[in-house]
Amino acid sequence: MYKIPLFDLNFGEKEVQIVVKTIKSNWISTGPRCEEFENIFASMLQVKYAITLANCTSALHLACIVLNVGEGDEVICPSLTFAASVNCIRYVGAIPVFCDITGLNDLNINPEHIEQLITPKTKAIMVVHMAGFPAEMDRIMDIANKHNLSVIEDSCHGPLSEYKGKKLGTIGDVGCFSFFSNKNISTGEGGMIITNNEDYAKRIRLLRSHGMTTMSYQRAKGHATSYDIVDLGYNYRMDDLRAALGVAQLHNLEEDLTKRAKVRTLYLDALKDNNSLIIPFADNQEFVSNYIMPIVLKDSSIINRDRVREMLHSKGIQTSNHYPAVHQFSIYKQHDTILPVTDYVSSNEITLPMYSKLTAHDVHYIAESLKAIL
Repeated sequence: MYKIPLFDLNFGEKEVQIVVKTIKSNWISTGPRCEEFENIFASMLQVKYAITLANCTSALHLACIVLNVGEGDEVICPSLTFAASVNCIRYVGAIPVFCDITGLNDLNINPEHIEQLITPKTKAIMVVHMAGFPAEMDRIMDIANKHNLSVIEDSCHGPLSEYKGKKLGTIGDVGCFSFFSNKNISTGEGGMIITNNEDYAKRIRLLRSHGMTTMSYQRAKGHATSYDIVDLGYNYRMDDLRAALGVAQLHNLEEDLTKRAKVRTLYLDALKDNNSLIIPFADNQEFVSNYIMPIVLKDSSIINRDRVREMLHSKGIQTSNHYPAVHQFSIYKQHDTILPVTDYVSSNEITLPMYSKLTAHDVHYIAESLKAIL
């Protein structure tokens, strides 16, 4: 066991009670809790439609489908992301075109490189808001509008994060969120897709449940007695047990993010004089989720980075790496890709512990341990 883990689940009695209440309601599949979760989420993000799904991967897949991304189309995407952001492009037969990130201080997709990669086959841009910090969405939306491209926001790191007063996920055509166990909102597995487009929302609701015109909950309430299948859909539904956890988590979210912001301030102060590393997004002034706490080692190598991580682990401090570059994985290596900034960050990034229960003493211990090692 680590003295300071990378992440700590933010669960309490509220989560226990709402799950017990849901079980006692005798409805545990997709039903009233999913509706409640969707309504609260849509209200908090100031968006018209929010649809619960099995996970964020299914959200990304359905985003590609409703935006008519298909066989032979190209989608510009970052390589510094979890593989699901790219896999969903392949699910629909499209081609991921890897884009570099802006720099060591900004780990988000580089708008200038996006524009250089556009071809007649380009259909969409996949934006991943790394660590919950916003990509340069004004520039990206200008490029998308200029070239008639769709924009998918992978906002799984950024529930309630903002870009110039707008919630991440609400700026592009669709936004996708993850509720995996280590995310800001934790339901074990789970996802949400949001949009202001009514047609997209209607089709997503069909596709998440086999293309059926009505679901079991609607029929149980007497709103229908039969159904038709009008589209080739999937079983991408969330159940009410996970949605119940999501509802409880939403009630805690703003308080949790406020505490995380204070933890990040402690980190910035404790690491400000360490000239051996860079803290990405250090100058950010937006309200963000602070999903993770990334640092990038200067003048380093993957061997050195791994040695530093091992020494931190020996001191009881768990770390991670966000992320191994997708274009380096075996399945994607056939792509002739040159991404020098992504390659450097992927090999030299260390993710330090980040959660609301971290104390000033914890952060001081992490910073001093890192200083001594470097």
